[in-house]
Amino acid sequence: MSDTRSDVHSETTDTTIDGTDAGLGEAGSQLSTAPVETAMPGSFGGSRAPGAKGWISWTAREVIGWARWFWRQLTSMRVALLLLFLLSLGAIPGSLIPQTGSNAMQVQAFMDAHKVLGPLYDKLGLFHVYSSVWFSAIYILLFVSLIGCIVPRAGQFVGQLRSRPPAAPKRLNRLPAYATWRTDADPEQVREAALKALGRRRFRAHVVKDAVAAEKGFLREAGNLVFHIALVVMLVAFAWGQLFKSEGNKLVVEGDGFSNTLTQYDDFKSGNLFTDDDLVPFSFSLNKFTGTYERNGPNKGTPRTYKADLTYSEGAYGKEKKTTVKVNQPLHIGKSKVYLVNHGYAPTVTVRDGKGKVVFHDAVPLLPLDSNVTSQGAIQVRDGYRNAQGRQEQLGFGAIFVPTFAGEGKGSMFSQFPALDNPVLALNAYHGDLGVNAGVPSNVYQLNTKNLKQFKDTDGSILKARLVPGETMKLPGGYGSITFDKEIKQWAGFQVVQQPGSGWALGGSVAAIFGLAGSLFIQRRRVWVRATTGADGVTVVEMAGLGRNESTKLPVELGDLAALIHDRAPTKTDDPDADPDREPDAVPHVPAAEGAQTK
Repeated sequence: MSDTRSDVHSETTDTTIDGTDAGLGEAGSQLSTAPVETAMPGSFGGSRAPGAKGWISWTAREVIGWARWFWRQLTSMRVALLLLFLLSLGAIPGSLIPQTGSNAMQVQAFMDAHKVLGPLYDKLGLFHVYSSVWFSAIYILLFVSLIGCIVPRAGQFVGQLRSRPPAAPKRLNRLPAYATWRTDADPEQVREAALKALGRRRFRAHVVKDAVAAEKGFLREAGNLVFHIALVVMLVAFAWGQLFKSEGNKLVVEGDGFSNTLTQYDDFKSGNLFTDDDLVPFSFSLNKFTGTYERNGPNKGTPRTYKADLTYSEGAYGKEKKTTVKVNQPLHIGKSKVYLVNHGYAPTVTVRDGKGKVVFHDAVPLLPLDSNVTSQGAIQVRDGYRNAQGRQEQLGFGAIFVPTFAGEGKGSMFSQFPALDNPVLALNAYHGDLGVNAGVPSNVYQLNTKNLKQFKDTDGSILKARLVPGETMKLPGGYGSITFDKEIKQWAGFQVVQQPGSGWALGGSVAAIFGLAGSLFIQRRRVWVRATTGADGVTVVEMAGLGRNESTKLPVELGDLAALIHDRAPTKTDDPDADPDREPDAVPHVPAAEGAQTK
């Protein structure tokens, strides 16, 4: 991001009191790609001149000035951080409040339960946060801010890569890290040794006049750029995924199949730019669902095995293949992923009319209410049934199924375990009009009892029964019967997802982490090694280092480099400045890099 703070040792002329040191500012220039802000005079150009020409000129200056000011603010770090913060705040209601795109029924239930908050949330767009105007505005502004930051920084960084480190300042002893010694080696030998030592430490180095200039740490700025570019990639991937995504759910009973078309889904939602042609052509059938559960201990009832055996084919005439789908192990078909999300039971029932004719025979999936798969649903006989008077009519049965019943007198219809240990089906019966012929969509798992009459016993009580597999409940008045067959099938719920851009989002997030780590932990620094001949004919070696930010590692690194160069250009043995206590055969003293100089 554009940082409004001035870099350490900015591009100002560093001049001493006597005006002799004018190169220190150049030495510290361009250690960062952060743009340097320039002050604008007055009110973007001063007062307005008289006449129409003056008014046009003044208006143009003001418009351009305010546009430049707004652009600088938008591409500054503080505004970008503010936009990131607002984006994260805006995502909170999308997680806490029901969203129309994911569950419209929950949104309607919230509206019905909250007569004041519901309409207010709707006006604020909190039921569709990610497509709301205010969230999109934050998103677009952040995107523009990142682009406006990356483009100039990238140009500056490329220019710095192509340029060479600047010449050494006149007074190296004014830099934060400094070392010096005198040697008998020629200045040319010292510079040659410096080039080799700096090259071994992966510095970019070259000779400028009487000194070697070297630079290292470009990965800091590269990491900064990678981080910003990765954020843009993540934003684009997120937008791409939201616009072209699709997500549908389908409940499939053992023995049944599914084809990836819109009419086959129980519910389906997609992005604004998604079309039917984007659906990947495939089909599959559920051969068998297998679920086993912990029998004892604190995790009793927890699934141990949870898998669905499928036979699938790609395309209209693809070869059939068999596979197994488990939780978090989806089936990949082209750009689609098929996830196993839930499971339940589908008791098989047979309904007969008063003459014994079978009018309905099928496995009816019921929806689980708890972790022990206590299930509830409806059995609807829509066609082919005639009552005792011979008139066409419809039958409906409210059903509650428990795979493990506690037993008569031991509790209500709540399952004690998710496996089929003691299955029981509780029914009550209705006849009349189910309301399915009105052309209005209805819930197949619920009965619309508005136009239905409930069957009653001879004593006037409501007709209901608890059936075990093989038992039959007879309807009074010659209306027929319903039998709970011994075959109990299972069903599996699948979620078919197409989420383009997810790979790019993952790659962008990984790149952002590495880029941020590089920008935080790599230091951009420069080193100079000057070798000149003194008045007494002895070579004077000076080394100095400068980093973008102050760091204790810089003097240590300079000391290590000084030791390498000192091996090739050792301290003059008869130098009066050398250590007088050093033994003649001892290793020559290696000068340590000093800390910041006291002025």
